[in-house]
Amino acid sequence: MESIQHQHVRDACGTTIAWSEVGKGYPLVLLHGIQDSNRTWRRVAPLLADRFWVILPDLPGFGDSGRPDGAYTLSWYGDLLTAWLQEIGVHRAHFCGHSFGGGIAQWMVLEHRSLVDRLALVSAGGLGRSVGLALRLAAFPGLGPALSPLVLRHVVPVALRCWPEAYGNMEPEEVERFLAWSRIPGTERAFQRSVRGVINLLGQYMQTVDRIGDVQSPPPTALFWGDKDPIIPIRHARRILQRSDGVTLTEYEGCGHFPQLEASERFALDLLDFLTDPARPGATMHAPPRWDMPWLWRALAALPAMHAISAEGQRACAEHRAEQHPSVTRVRGG
Repeated sequence: MESIQHQHVRDACGTTIAWSEVGKGYPLVLLHGIQDSNRTWRRVAPLLADRFWVILPDLPGFGDSGRPDGAYTLSWYGDLLTAWLQEIGVHRAHFCGHSFGGGIAQWMVLEHRSLVDRLALVSAGGLGRSVGLALRLAAFPGLGPALSPLVLRHVVPVALRCWPEAYGNMEPEEVERFLAWSRIPGTERAFQRSVRGVINLLGQYMQTVDRIGDVQSPPPTALFWGDKDPIIPIRHARRILQRSDGVTLTEYEGCGHFPQLEASERFALDLLDFLTDPARPGATMHAPPRWDMPWLWRALAALPAMHAISAEGQRACAEHRAEQHPSVTRVRGG
């Protein structure tokens, strides 16, 4: 669908961010997952454009955006996206994140609360430990860096053609575009660091619920999930539903990890219903009981991510944060 084909490009924090946009109205920012691009929203963006200014960035490291020598942690992404949004004149918006993009969207609530109006999470990371084995192996020290280039260059192309339903049944031209982006220098580094910033051999160690107490006024929140998701299981969403007030879950029967591609029309309508419902309350999520966070897991979760960020990249983001009003760059509460 070529309605989101045109890309804009803007410098932010020492790199470039490419994005597409459709529609007019209140801003709605759609964030894609790891090793993906804004094209994952191609089937739903036109359906949302009648009501919203739909903004679709390629996350740094992927798509048409730059591939800097950055940390690629959730915090890094959050600071960089905040800088970019300010550059294009967006100071408050709805956020909808898929998979890893859902983790970033949650981090925006934790670290940049004033930017987030409503929060939609689609098959999102950060709500439970389980994750696909391939991603856990990619995060394993030594093994991951050795395997990732082989997987991205050889295994993924075969999987896209032999197991298309796992990737949302991409059109042939989308497969070629995906593979071309995967071959851009710096993509493997971005993939590795993004994975290791949230996952280790035991699964996802970055858990939003661990910091939910930092947010005094969480935004209205809705979850959207395929009940056959092989990468991030739907039980994460169902468990959050049991531990929360004001959160809703929409399940898509027979769908895998990409409901926005597999059930695009229904998903778009469900997302619109959530975003335009004037009666939606703010969410309240409760921390898990202590028995659900054994001491070993807490210790692993506390370990710093093993990434290197260039001095230039650190300076660029630090300089930007220093220039901004503190209520925008670091806000906790509504």
